[in-house]
Amino acid sequence: MLLINQRPEHNQQLVAADAESLGMAGGERAEHYLKARDNHAETPLHALPALAAELGIAALHVKDEGQRLGLGSFKALGGAYAVIRLVLEEASKRLGRDVDVGEIGEPRVREIASGMIFVCATDGNHGRSVAQGAGLVGARSVIFVHAGVSRERVAAIARFGAEIVEVEGGYDHAVREVARVGAERGWKIVSNTSWLGYERVPGLVMQGYTVIVREALRRLAKPPTHIFLQAGVGGFAAAMAGHMAIMLGSRRPKAVVVEPKRSACVYASVQAGRPVSIAHQQPTVMTMLECAEPSLVAWRVLSRVGDAFMTVDEEDAVAVMKRLARPSGHDPAIVSGESGGAGLAGLIRAAGDKPVRATLGLDTRSRVLVINSEGATDPGRYAELVGVAPDEVLMQIA
Repeated sequence: MLLINQRPEHNQQLVAADAESLGMAGGERAEHYLKARDNHAETPLHALPALAAELGIAALHVKDEGQRLGLGSFKALGGAYAVIRLVLEEASKRLGRDVDVGEIGEPRVREIASGMIFVCATDGNHGRSVAQGAGLVGARSVIFVHAGVSRERVAAIARFGAEIVEVEGGYDHAVREVARVGAERGWKIVSNTSWLGYERVPGLVMQGYTVIVREALRRLAKPPTHIFLQAGVGGFAAAMAGHMAIMLGSRRPKAVVVEPKRSACVYASVQAGRPVSIAHQQPTVMTMLECAEPSLVAWRVLSRVGDAFMTVDEEDAVAVMKRLARPSGHDPAIVSGESGGAGLAGLIRAAGDKPVRATLGLDTRSRVLVINSEGATDPGRYAELVGVAPDEVLMQIA
């Protein structure tokens, strides 16, 4: 259930490329780009004192990405940001001067963007972000989806004007198809995972995610002592833990990486001591985290600033969805999708296991931060699992 990071590079500085993409300047640029968007709004940071008391910790805060930029997921910050960055870089090259995000609507810039095609593979959320970003700048997008992506999520991507390509197999096969087709046709690949020779754009995607850390730390009276971070390919967890390490230095929180037991490629890589690909198992309800290979960039970061790695079961994820929808005490209700509460599921599992609790240093002084990484991106599935429609939960918040 729990692995402690014993890698020789643990607690060492990030390599230069990762320190640049996840550093202060990169985070500031991501915020600058974000504030140029019409629908920008900081997402809420909720205190859950009743649940904190139950878990025997001092404080628990949930950063709720369920309404981020109208997409319902933290991934709204990554793919769209990378698309906009790439368009402005192309415009700068063609126009012979620096082009800032404030010029994104200018006719000459949109003309350049109209000749660009962006492509990615997705479980649902990343594809929506890339498609939205392409639509914002006037570019085209082609999104590869595998058989496990629900019809509702595919329709949500298509609403942004994306061309949908359906492929057999799972997410990792879709990634390989994107790499092949994108290279053949000269399309701009915007992947949230990285592989040998392809690292810069996934680094930009991760840079967009650092906005979450920056917003949360500005709202917290004290930095957290622990942060529980869900992982698929690991990019989100690496961005959160990496940026916190740079911002807080020796005061950084203990970073615990949480994955579905049925799809734990980062955990398996820690066991093996190197990035590995895992065999496909029974599908997990945490569909946004169902990945067979870690991102090489994410692995490089997490091997340095990921302190512990753990897995959770299917019922843990569903229990968190229900718990957040029907909170105790005066805790606020939160709509959390199937993958959104995996980090919190890890905390609850760890806090209830005395040896694990002691190993992680969880006690009555601990201040824990978790991220609700998605809302009900498939409302029908949410209602089926929780027993209440997401709109009914949102009515409690209003």
